[in-house]
Amino acid sequence: MSFDPRYPQPQAPAPGARSTRNRAIAIGLSAAVVAGLVAFGSFMLLDNSAADEKSDNASAAHDGKHPGGHGDAKGGAIEGLKSWDAAKLGRRHVAGTVDYPMKPPVGGDHNASWMNCDGDVYEKALPDVNAVHSLEHGAVWVTYNGSAAETDVAALAERVEKTPFTLMSPYAGQEGVITLSAWGKQVTVDSADDRRVDQFLTEYVQGAQTPEPGAPCTGGLATVPQ
Repeated sequence: MSFDPRYPQPQAPAPGARSTRNRAIAIGLSAAVVAGLVAFGSFMLLDNSAADEKSDNASAAHDGKHPGGHGDAKGGAIEGLKSWDAAKLGRRHVAGTVDYPMKPPVGGDHNASWMNCDGDVYEKALPDVNAVHSLEHGAVWVTYNGSAAETDVAALAERVEKTPFTLMSPYAGQEGVITLSAWGKQVTVDSADDRRVDQFLTEYVQGAQTPEPGAPCTGGLATVPQ
């Protein structure tokens, strides 16, 4: 092939220019890969965080411990639960009656003898001073007034008889139809099928509020003192 000076001949790229171009391409590809990895990592981090939050929420719902309310083992707060400072409830053994500030009482000074509370159902009203001693041992006291339906009384009695560390009796002086009391804790319901009955029993039968954990619910008074 002859060389015609009238026409310029194509010039091959200088070695330095080719190297610079290749390096730019490599840097561009590396930046793209890094950006992709960062984006993928961010997605995985957000996805895992969402999964962890969902898991934490599920666990909180399962164990029933929620801020701002008193939880139970089945989840949720016990609506209408009343609480008293256990440290301010007296625990002395006294003779005679005690003027409790709440009816039924949830704690305070009491008689040296407790009412048996091993699923005991009493047909007569109990002396407050003896029942309070049962609460000190971790029992839940189920009481009802004259407005309680017979079917509810029967259903509650059946439940109590199957539940150690509980006792049940009529209580004419209470405002609510049905009341469940533990040491420093109390809730009132209108019927035996109210879910709070199960909630309260689950949470407070020998619960954390018990002043004397391990104390018996037998060996006390089996009948109402005269």
